[in-house]
Amino acid sequence: MTREYPEKKYPTIACCGLDCGLCPVYYTKGPSRCPGCCGPDFFNKHPLCSIITCCIKKHNFETCAECSEFPCSKINKWDKYDSFISHRVSLSNLYFIKEHGLSVFIEQQEKRIELLKKMLEDFNEGQSKSFYCIATALLPIKNLEHALEESEEIIKNKTINLKDLKTKSKILKEKINEIANKKKIELKLR
Repeated sequence: MTREYPEKKYPTIACCGLDCGLCPVYYTKGPSRCPGCCGPDFFNKHPLCSIITCCIKKHNFETCAECSEFPCSKINKWDKYDSFISHRVSLSNLYFIKEHGLSVFIEQQEKRIELLKKMLEDFNEGQSKSFYCIATALLPIKNLEHALEESEEIIKNKTINLKDLKTKSKILKEKINEIANKKKIELKLR
């Protein structure tokens, strides 16, 4: 049975602060593609979420950051016990939205989505989508831009064929991992 909820204006930003627009399932083709948080047909694909129920159904907010009770025990508990690696930044995303506003966060997220799309189009050999999604969610934008620039320079200088996605992917992933290691940001589950 489908539950009736308002459709979110920005389904790439989950109520809980997750960057849905940076999730591998958002970029899946076919019927298993996720439409983002409360996007079109969301509830036919996903089980009920208590955070969505509170945020959307009870308060008609875009994110939990709009709530006067943020951060509540529900969002704090969820953030601590969820094992999905991209959720590590959910709470900090909500604090950012609370402090700077949703429009500023959307601008940042659009930059991240743009970088992710470039990685997926130009550097994905068919096995790197999840890695690039996690990296764009967790690493600073400037570092991601720098990794792409350095990778493109290496590819140009070594005259690597632009269709050689395997080599291009390896170069970019090495650059991203260097940044992650310097910043002590884990991009994989232990």
